[in-house]
Amino acid sequence: MARSPALLLLLILGFCEYGHQAGQKYNMKVGFRDKSIKHPQMGQRLELECLSAKEDSGVSWLRLDKHGTLHFIVFISSLPRTVFSGNKETSTRFEASKRSNSYWLVVKSFTLEDEGKYFCLMNSNQMLYFSPGQPVFFPVTTTVASITPAHTTQHGITQTDPCLKTRDAETNKEKKLNFSCDIIIWVPLAGACLLLLLALAVTVIACQR
Repeated sequence: MARSPALLLLLILGFCEYGHQAGQKYNMKVGFRDKSIKHPQMGQRLELECLSAKEDSGVSWLRLDKHGTLHFIVFISSLPRTVFSGNKETSTRFEASKRSNSYWLVVKSFTLEDEGKYFCLMNSNQMLYFSPGQPVFFPVTTTVASITPAHTTQHGITQTDPCLKTRDAETNKEKKLNFSCDIIIWVPLAGACLLLLLALAVTVIACQR
């Protein structure tokens, strides 16, 4: 949204010269018209209200976005007459009106672009009076990571456990090594037993003759 250099200059002067006096004579309040609202919803028609102590002085609506940039929205005169950003009488995004000392601002369809702190400004007797800012942000959502249980075998052992895979591999290696050792030991031993049996048989036959 376009920003007005003249308005920004007025704000700087107000903060520097009269900021310490702001709110001491005229109290201004800003809030949701619907008091039950805490956070806006996407695409919601959102109504804000500025209560001023004076009915014969106009009010400007401003928005301070999350990056610290100030945006002028609309000026509502005491007649009332509205002047939106760009010196336009109407806006495609906002509506504004006045009833007694209540100055209304309507965001027609709230989006991420409309997030920020909303406040109103009154210029009376060369003094600037600011309302406290009303935070208007979407609710913060927290994402909870879903935990999917791992598949288990009939014995309740996790199949996807890498540690179990490692232990199984090591067990298989040990079995193969043990089998190799058994072959190395038992094959010569069986051969030796066979030779002893042959020698014993030859000896028995020789003795019988």
